[in-house]
Amino acid sequence: MQLPEPTEDALIASRALTSLIHQEIQSCDGWISFARFMQLALYAEGLGYYAGGSTKLGKEGDFTTAPEITPIFGRTLAQFVMQMADAEPLRILEFGAGSGKLALDVMLACEATGRPVAEYVIVELSAQLRARQQILLKDFSCVTWLDVPPKVFRGTVLCNEVLDAMPVSLLIKKQGRWLERGVGWQGSSFCFIDREVEQDIAHQIPDADALPDGYVTEVHLTQQGFIRSLSEMLIAGGRGSAVLLDYGFPAREYYLASRASGTLMCHYRHHAHSDPFFMLGLQDITAHVDFTAMALAAVEAGAQVLAYLNQATFLIAAGLPELMQTFSPEDTKQWLPTANAVHQLTSPAEMGELFKVLIIGVGLDVPEAIVAQDKSYRL
Repeated sequence: MQLPEPTEDALIASRALTSLIHQEIQSCDGWISFARFMQLALYAEGLGYYAGGSTKLGKEGDFTTAPEITPIFGRTLAQFVMQMADAEPLRILEFGAGSGKLALDVMLACEATGRPVAEYVIVELSAQLRARQQILLKDFSCVTWLDVPPKVFRGTVLCNEVLDAMPVSLLIKKQGRWLERGVGWQGSSFCFIDREVEQDIAHQIPDADALPDGYVTEVHLTQQGFIRSLSEMLIAGGRGSAVLLDYGFPAREYYLASRASGTLMCHYRHHAHSDPFFMLGLQDITAHVDFTAMALAAVEAGAQVLAYLNQATFLIAAGLPELMQTFSPEDTKQWLPTANAVHQLTSPAEMGELFKVLIIGVGLDVPEAIVAQDKSYRL
């Protein structure tokens, strides 16, 4: 692969992470699950991709998220947050806040309407990203940081590209049976090793028996556990919602026979490729989200699925067109970059269709404009 060369310090860190994972494989009789491999590659203390010091977001990083593209994304989410809160104080909990840009844009937008945020809680695992957030948000006394989610929360939870950053398990179908694809060590490098599945972790795959031999895909056990915990937290609070924005599909679109290699993807300095063993700790490893599995996990935990729609439809229903009217087309310096950014967020050829929005909640309803566009019957 023709990818940018890392610095010598980055290479040293990557080799240290490789050694760490190699040692764990040896201590586990030569095999660890891919989910465990991905957990270490992303979150091993001081070495994993999200636990190290490399720049993740923006032009100098490996990928760009919606809040980095334009502040109108956060402003639109602020409109939704204020509608969901009704007359209650604005309380927001954000998981994985990245650079802090979404939090900044949401709080500024709420403040501009005369409804400042009363409480903004950020749960952040990355020390490097938390440090960036604390610098950017230093003027907002309502912001606090937690290492683990609270047991009880009443308000709106924001999860923008959080689920795709969680480890996935890999499965492969051989001779009509599902095997779990794990990671071993051969010679001087990592390799895939397939083993019998100890439990039925393929149950979320519709028509699993009809898929062909050699079919490789992901299942989302960690994400399902997260959704269950999130639902329990909202139930304990008595009233609240969670907005999960990510790229993915409902199950019957996710597990198509034509998607025989799964959706696992790696990002290194804005280059996408499919080798999870490349430059460990220096690249993101991600997979699309099975939104059907997420919705079922919420319902099983006692929460409600309030809406499911693509990102373009959600942003439009949440008030994006009205926000665009605050910009004058005659002011080309403002209008053109904003219009280009909105196109990127909403175009079916960009993020508009690939990114989906799942809204779950307890004790409330979503605005009628969103109900009218709800596609949860597709889940």
